[in-house]
Amino acid sequence: MSKVGLFYGTDTGNTERIADIIKDKIGADQVDVYDVSTARVEDFEKYDNIILGQPTWYYGELQSSWDDFWEEFKGIDFTGKTVACFGLGDQADYSEYFLDAMGFMHDIAVENGATPAGYTSTEGFEFDESKAVTEDEEFFVGLGIDEDQQPELTDSRIEEWVAQIKEEMGLS
Repeated sequence: MSKVGLFYGTDTGNTERIADIIKDKIGADQVDVYDVSTARVEDFEKYDNIILGQPTWYYGELQSSWDDFWEEFKGIDFTGKTVACFGLGDQADYSEYFLDAMGFMHDIAVENGATPAGYTSTEGFEFDESKAVTEDEEFFVGLGIDEDQQPELTDSRIEEWVAQIKEEMGLS
């Protein structure tokens, strides 16, 4: 089985903590974890299966490390790679921008050839708008986490999502 490259950005540590939980659920020996603040384009090229994670800041903004890396990220060729995304957001206080950054990451990866994985239901969330939903608005383009409003659901959401992406990535 080939390793998974997991790339995340964090300012407060919440996204890093979620990345570590995902790594442990998949199997620590199967996942190489990168803080995007120190990642290079070449790091993405090593993997056929990639997980991307970041929070959405304020009014739909990218996390600072992702923002710094964004131009390089937009040039990565994801052809032949399966990409799953996860994002953190606050569905109450930032209801018009919930998980937008995850949607931005997903869209770039797909535009650049990725096969997407890990779509999850929007059921159980209450928000006004999101750039991370499918056209029919029934699914997020990855795993949505709200540590501000629903921290009690984080573990079960991660557990279900990891089982799903392991199957979609051929890891199980």
